[in-house]
Amino acid sequence: MKITYKGDYALKAMLDLAAYFDEPQTIEDIAKRQDVPVKFLEQILLSLKKGGFVRSKRGRNGGYMLAREPRKITMGSVIRYIEGPVEPISCVVKKGGTHCEFASQCVFYDIYSEIGRQSAEVVDSLNFAELIERQKKKVARTKKYLEYVI
Repeated sequence: MKITYKGDYALKAMLDLAAYFDEPQTIEDIAKRQDVPVKFLEQILLSLKKGGFVRSKRGRNGGYMLAREPRKITMGSVIRYIEGPVEPISCVVKKGGTHCEFASQCVFYDIYSEIGRQSAEVVDSLNFAELIERQKKKVARTKKYLEYVI
């Protein structure tokens, strides 16, 4: 699995929207908080909207928000939608993969299958509600180290 900038930015946008669930967020605000180029984020959010991950609200108080609760959206579903399969090579992809006639004899086939299975297990087990909790803990730890008390 290789995650491009597009995939990374999509995950960051989803995490940001999960933090502000049910509160429309402007592209500019998301871009600023997540350090993502605005023009690229526009394209990504349109793609995520088409995929049913986010929805938009027009008007003065409009913006983007998650289409479902954060706990109902996994990291794996977003990665697959934006990047494609999580398996490291096409021959081990279950649906739509290309299989060669030597797969049964290939020593790498089993290894690639295991890498794909473990990658899928990790990203499919993480939903955006859990990721928000992890983010909060990470920020809290960082603040402890940055505080200086006299």
